[in-house]
Amino acid sequence: MDSKYIKAAVMSRRDINAELWVIRIKPEEKIPFQAGQYVTIGLPSGSKMLERPYSIASSPSQPELEFFLELVPHGELTPHLYDVPVGEEVFLRRSAKGRFVFDAASGHPNHFLVATVTGVAPYVSMVRDFAAREAQGERIPYHIALLQAASVSTELGYCEELGALAQERSWLDYIPTVSRIWMDPAWTGERGRAEDVARKHLDALGFTPFNTTAYICGNPVMVENVKGVLKRAGFPKESIKEEVYWVAESE
Repeated sequence: MDSKYIKAAVMSRRDINAELWVIRIKPEEKIPFQAGQYVTIGLPSGSKMLERPYSIASSPSQPELEFFLELVPHGELTPHLYDVPVGEEVFLRRSAKGRFVFDAASGHPNHFLVATVTGVAPYVSMVRDFAAREAQGERIPYHIALLQAASVSTELGYCEELGALAQERSWLDYIPTVSRIWMDPAWTGERGRAEDVARKHLDALGFTPFNTTAYICGNPVMVENVKGVLKRAGFPKESIKEEVYWVAESE
């Protein structure tokens, strides 16, 4: 095995629906990371390693790494990852990477986090990290609002956990929204795409371009649309952080 990889055992799996699942893996060596960063997962295929970066959903203080994964039927890696059972091994790059981390240096008291489906993973890591720090007696001096959008509610993999945390923590608001309501008639929460409801909640929370840092993660079309909403609201470029999960196809 190439020295740039380490082995990691799959410790648990939670299926969200037929295409989405959460795994927790334990690397043979600890991989330090900041909440919001990613680690590259790989599986050997012949003489090469199939690999892809995935945002970490666990907090830096947890011993295992958690990932929220989406099956891409014709993808190079995810169909193989999907079939890895609990107890088997995957390979990880030794170092976590990424600059999509919480921007405490901005000086802003408010932080507006927007995601589609698996794009919520880095935010879950951030929220878990703050919750763990608060449990140790640290005061959290921020107001964090997390807007997660999906087509249907079964794609909201962390809805229960985030909703419960928002009830318990004064510094957190969680806003799940569903766009294909005709496919999910029992849904009683917010309705619409992320870009359709973002401005509504910014205004309701009193989040302005002068006191807020915004983060956007997930579907590239959503990222561009929400970025447009923020720019029209007056947000400067330096107050908008983005993480695109794949490159949009050109028409």
